[in-house]
Amino acid sequence: MTGRIHSVESFSAVDGPGTRFVVFFQGCPMRCLYCHNPDTWRPDGGREVTAEDILTEYEAVKEFMHNGGITCTGGEPCLQIGFLTELFEKAKSKGINTCLDTSGITFIPNDTTAFDRLIKSTDLVMLDIKHIDPLMHKKITGHDNKGILAFAEYLSDNGIPVWIRHVVVPDLTDDEESLYRLGHFIARIKTLKALDVLPYHTLGRHKYEELGMEYPLGDTPQMTKDGALRARDIIMRGLKDELRENLKK
Repeated sequence: MTGRIHSVESFSAVDGPGTRFVVFFQGCPMRCLYCHNPDTWRPDGGREVTAEDILTEYEAVKEFMHNGGITCTGGEPCLQIGFLTELFEKAKSKGINTCLDTSGITFIPNDTTAFDRLIKSTDLVMLDIKHIDPLMHKKITGHDNKGILAFAEYLSDNGIPVWIRHVVVPDLTDDEESLYRLGHFIARIKTLKALDVLPYHTLGRHKYEELGMEYPLGDTPQMTKDGALRARDIIMRGLKDELRENLKK
């Protein structure tokens, strides 16, 4: 089986535990307003590879993967779930830690067969929840979040460790009520291992210019570190309040 990838990054410290070999998959059905990888959207872009090709590249640098492994991101890796699964299964057979960075957009709650196989060789899922409100989620990405939230619960029910990621964008994903509601929701994830609240940045703006595309968020300012910390505090308050309420029941 072959898949299409955009590129690889050999030494990442921000895409899962330890030092990671990151594979950027080609193709994504979402059009997030703050996406910094628009060059990964087209499913026919990038280069065609086999799982063995990627593992050969990994083997060349594995001595530097301190407490790490392989992370698949994108684009949206689950758009090529058959190829992704083959890669993870072969990686696990070699004792390589596997991490999936996904939006969960391709998950269909009443047809989980492909995901049932995938998670058997997945050590960690980094799930990016764009917005807790379905209407705002659709405004930001072009899709609602029903299947994504169901995916989070599916992972929890199946014992898969989850890191939640949330990008904080001024006047788009930073209102207190939604952040608090997000905390309430992720309190239900029994396998939650971490929460990453990431400040919005404009480092990908030049890619839009190179592709001849208009940058969707225009002059929206970058989120400050203090703003991201404030957002995280609100999410954690919602999470803790939900846990307290559950203890009372």
